[in-house]
Amino acid sequence: MKEEFLHYLWKYKLYDSTSLKDNEGNIINVIHPGDYNHDSGPDFFNARILIGKTVWAGNVEIHTDASQFMLHGHHEDPAYNNVILHVVLKNDKKVYNSRGDEVLTVEIDYPPSIYDSYLTLVNNSYIIACQDNLSDIDQFHINQWIHSLSIERLENKTTSVIDILNETGNDWDEVLYRMICRYFGFRLNSEPFEMLSRSLPFRIIRKHSDYILQIEALLFGSAGMLEEGLFREAVKDKYYLDLAREFRALSSKYNINKLHGYIWKFSRLRPVNFPTIRISQLAHILSVAGGLFSHVIEAETTQQLRQLLEVSASEYWHDHYVFGKKSRKISGKTGVQATDLLIINSIIPVLFVYGRLRNRQDICERAVILLESIATEENKIIREWKTAGINARSAFESQALIQLRNEYCRRRRCIDCRIGCMIISRGQKLRNDKELILEP
Repeated sequence: MKEEFLHYLWKYKLYDSTSLKDNEGNIINVIHPGDYNHDSGPDFFNARILIGKTVWAGNVEIHTDASQFMLHGHHEDPAYNNVILHVVLKNDKKVYNSRGDEVLTVEIDYPPSIYDSYLTLVNNSYIIACQDNLSDIDQFHINQWIHSLSIERLENKTTSVIDILNETGNDWDEVLYRMICRYFGFRLNSEPFEMLSRSLPFRIIRKHSDYILQIEALLFGSAGMLEEGLFREAVKDKYYLDLAREFRALSSKYNINKLHGYIWKFSRLRPVNFPTIRISQLAHILSVAGGLFSHVIEAETTQQLRQLLEVSASEYWHDHYVFGKKSRKISGKTGVQATDLLIINSIIPVLFVYGRLRNRQDICERAVILLESIATEENKIIREWKTAGINARSAFESQALIQLRNEYCRRRRCIDCRIGCMIISRGQKLRNDKELILEP
């Protein structure tokens, strides 16, 4: 058995309360189990227990076997001197803290059906382990959990924003530029686009915002796409030669360190998503007068943000996928779905952090409202949830379901999930003992 299951029993008081007794046989009444600690140190902080007429306040440590207290070195660590209770499945040894005081150790007892339910979930072959049980959960509780998960996912994304903010000396234009680049290449070219944003600072692009050819030259050149031999058909292509000429001058002026052109991926992509076309689209987004960030902060609606991001690549890319090779006609415009993904993953996290750091609750709330106003995403994960019986009604909810799938279901963190906790705590009996295949 894993300790995490015992943590779950303790946190939600799903054990037999009469099983907790001190060395003299006195019942231990748990007033408060404490605050669950996910970092180093005791498992639960600030717990309160009542033994007789005395209330004890301190920390709680949990192990499957009491002897693990010593094996883990807690007996030599002063951080464990305030442990008032050591909860175990098997009390196989007396343990002492670094002061030499015996730590009160108790065995915990619980209904076997709860453990059966736990194993049933974590050993389930479904991607979403509880999909057969979801219809039994009240929609109100599901909606509450979805709301919390959406905010959790947004909080996770803010970490990246803050990291970039610290790297760039609080340059919000640079932060937004890097966040847009990170998601502009979608999955296959996300890393090259992020590398491009670090190789070519936005402050250089900003100086040429009134000349789109120079912005494209900076981006294509820094991306390594103007290297000789990369596109053999481009040697006599006027557009390509103009870009190369501009980049030679700009590269010398700004001492730009360009990437290698081979890092960009073209295979398994639809031509409209080729990095060549995407870079030209990015150039047009970054060429907005007055700076993109100021327009984003002023935008009140999703439609205003879409107008900033729905651009068309340069005319050359309307009948080219790569340099020097003509192809059938395409629009070269960023679609609504691609634009909304940029808003969800780039714009909204930046807005949220900006509002928080500037103590502008109205901007934080606007970020959430914008997320609620965007249609649900269409991807494999959302289709999995549809199969399980849960339909997202907006990007706010689809983001929550992505968070739930990736951070909880995939990792089988059922006891950290509110839905999983409710299912396990019901203590459902297994139809067949052989279903207990293995322990997670």
